[in-house]
Amino acid sequence: MLYGAQDIVQRRRMIEEGDADQVVKRTEIAKLNALVGLAETVGCRRQAILQYFGESHAGNCGSCDTCRSPAATVDASVAAQKFLSAVYRTGQRFGAAYVIDVLRGKSSDKLRRNGHDKLPTFGIGADMDAAAWQGVLRQLVVQEAVVVDHDSFGALKLGSAARAILKGETKVVMREVRRMRATDVMSSLKASVAAKQQELAPEDEELFQTLKALRSELARQAGVPAYVVAQDTTLIAIARIKPADVHAMGLVPGFGQAKIAKYGPAFAAAVVGYLHENAPGDDGPAEAEDVLYAPSPGI
Repeated sequence: MLYGAQDIVQRRRMIEEGDADQVVKRTEIAKLNALVGLAETVGCRRQAILQYFGESHAGNCGSCDTCRSPAATVDASVAAQKFLSAVYRTGQRFGAAYVIDVLRGKSSDKLRRNGHDKLPTFGIGADMDAAAWQGVLRQLVVQEAVVVDHDSFGALKLGSAARAILKGETKVVMREVRRMRATDVMSSLKASVAAKQQELAPEDEELFQTLKALRSELARQAGVPAYVVAQDTTLIAIARIKPADVHAMGLVPGFGQAKIAKYGPAFAAAVVGYLHENAPGDDGPAEAEDVLYAPSPGI
C-alpha cells in the first residue's frame, strides 16, 4: 500500500465537498480513517485486515511487511488513556474534533455550554497537536478501543478493548514519527543534488557550472530566487542533453513552455557557446542568434 499525507488530505476534501448527504460523508470519512489506521498500524497487517471484516487472526503471520520488518515504535499508552477518558467523560456522544478540542484545552461556546471546560481531562493533551491526536484515535479504532457510531453523527464510543487500556493491562504502541527540521530537509536536498552532480560526465560538469552562473544572473535580473528560474535537476538535464535551440529545450524535463519562452534562448545560447568552444578544429563560433532559432532535426 502506498499513501502520503497529501493523498489523505485530498481524499478527505473530496468527501467533504461532495454532493452526498451527511450520513454518507461520515461513513466515507470513517472508512478513510480505517484505511489510514491500517496503513499506520505497527501490528500484524493481516490481523488488522481480517479484524476489519469481522474475522480473527492470532497475528505474527510472518508474511506482511510489519511482521517481517517491524517499524520503530513509541509507547502511546498514556495518550490512549487520556483520549479514552475524554471520550467517556464527555458522555460518548461527540465526534473526534470535539473530543480533541477537550484534550487540547481549546474552548468554544458549545464546549462551555456543556461544561466540558471544567472536566479533569480539559487541556491534559495540550502538548500534542490535533494531527497527533488523530493518529492516536486511528490506532484506538484499529484496536477496537473506540467505535465510531455513524447513526449518532459520528459520535465516539468506548469499544471492547477500552477497559484493558484504561486499566493499563494493554499497551498501545504507534509508529515513531520523526518530524524533519528545515535544516534536515535542506541537507537532504543538497545531498541529493550532489549525488546527481556526481552522475554527470566530466565533460558535462563545466557546462553545468556555466549554466548555474547564468541562472544566478537571470535570477538577479528578475529579482527572484535561483530555483524559480530553474532547478538544479533541470540544469543537469540541459548539461546532458545539450539543446542548442529553443525547440530542443522542450526535451528537457521540468522545463515548461512558459520557462522556455522566458529563459530558453539564454540557456540555449550558453549551450551553443560551450559546444563551439569545445568543438575540435572549430574555426570560430557562429552567430549564436543564427543557431538559436534553427530548427533541430526531428523537432
